[in-house]
Amino acid sequence: MITLELENFSMEQICRSGQCFRMRKTKENTYEVIAGDRYLEVSQEGTIVNFHCSDAELLCIWVPYFDLDNDYSRYIVKINPRDRYLTVAASRGEGVRILRQDLWEMIVTFLISQQNNIGRIRRCIEALCTRYGEIKVSKNGVEYHAFPTVSTLAKATEEELRGIGLGYRARYIVETAQSVQTGEVSLEKIEGTRYYRRAKRELMKLSGVGEKVADCICLFALHHMNAFPVDTHIRQVLEEHYKRGFPNRRYRGMRGIMQQYIFYYELTKPSGEKG
Repeated sequence: MITLELENFSMEQICRSGQCFRMRKTKENTYEVIAGDRYLEVSQEGTIVNFHCSDAELLCIWVPYFDLDNDYSRYIVKINPRDRYLTVAASRGEGVRILRQDLWEMIVTFLISQQNNIGRIRRCIEALCTRYGEIKVSKNGVEYHAFPTVSTLAKATEEELRGIGLGYRARYIVETAQSVQTGEVSLEKIEGTRYYRRAKRELMKLSGVGEKVADCICLFALHHMNAFPVDTHIRQVLEEHYKRGFPNRRYRGMRGIMQQYIFYYELTKPSGEKG
């Protein structure tokens, strides 16, 4: 176990932020994270965070995954103090981080996320992993399923995926897996590009990947911080608080972080509270 003191880091907020659907609270102040074929237990009390893994795993896997080398206070201090809405949103979600997740996992995850709520997305992904993911056992004896590989899902049928509750999204997943498997779309090429718009353009060649899904993948897998996914929640905020448009120039290079503060705030604020 490695213990770190971390500012602007909250497992509870990250878990509820809609980025990752294989992260869950297991008991008071304790969470499990399944990422690809890796398993991690994290416990947190205030700013003290315990990572139940080796030094090498923390440095090579979980520091990049949680973006721990990045100081998020530098983003918060750049928020326009006259923007009351964004100031409040950031203060409520100051522990949210932009995760660096596996590209293939995020493609499938956000195909499943379309016209879906968070609870159902979690259930769909769990069903997919249980059916198609390799069984693994963590160092402390927890059995779990890795995320299914491209080759495994390329062999699945639309009928099979509909049978585990994926509905119309089943076709997108089968066709996308086959596109990647045949090399029609290269994940290595997408990961290798430094340019957000180029990566987004390549992702939109995949079946079922539109602007919003491509932006989610760019932000939560490729860490393109200018990506700004717009769903129903965000669109309503833009219409109410940013009638002249979101101040993109001011937040260049950090638009995705601002989007997450807004999204988390809208997702968790008490019913009836006005932003």
